[in-house]
Amino acid sequence: MNHIKKTYYIDVGSGEISQSASSSSWNYKIEANDEEIIELREYFNQNYSTEWQNFYRAHVPYVQYHYDRENDSYDQTSQKIFQMLHDLGDEETKQHIQSMNILPENNK
Repeated sequence: MNHIKKTYYIDVGSGEISQSASSSSWNYKIEANDEEIIELREYFNQNYSTEWQNFYRAHVPYVQYHYDRENDSYDQTSQKIFQMLHDLGDEETKQHIQSMNILPENNK
């Protein structure tokens, strides 16, 4: 795989990863190699799949959020996404993610 880092622009809400800053809206700017982008894409794909599971689960009203494995999975994967964005991000990305207080203290 190619270990050369390239600039990518990430929209977490849509799961979009782009090399063009002007092609769509984006939240975070990172420098990543091909392997890191593949890993990030897999995390976005996992959350997309979990979102569908949550959609179906939402129609079962007696399962509370804190007892729901799909929500736990989504939360854990989201934390992995933000950890990667923090690790690979530019200074503005790092500061923004730190200000969100979503990563464990020892991972900032």
